Amino acid sequence: MDFDKIRSVCMSFPGATEGVKWENHICFMVAEKMFCITTIDDGAQDVSLKVTDEQFALLTEERNGIVPAPYMARNKWVRIERYKNLSDQEWKELLRQSYELIRAKLPRKVQQSL
Repeated sequence: MDFDKIRSVCMSFPGATEGVKWENHICFMVAEKMFCITTIDDGAQDVSLKVTDEQFALLTEERNGIVPAPYMARNKWVRIERYKNLSDQEWKELLRQSYELIRAKLPRKVQQSL
């Protein structure tokens, strides 16, 4: 997986948008709520996304290169430090899940409009 593929997967979700925050972070959002964050610095490959409580513990304790996301760990976000730390299938599953977790917290009317 690389940045372009991650962008393609994220933008394939209903209502997904993309924006730049904090000068050098690309954020993928649904209804202005972030579900995936990555940096646009040269050579950077880190990606942060939301996971379930169970996955948070498993990923951060048992997988090299996956750590609690700075500032967002209390909300069960992880940071994957390199694209190669996950297979393409794992990327697709975790990106979809992050999107779904964030979407589920949106007001019902907003969810239905997506």
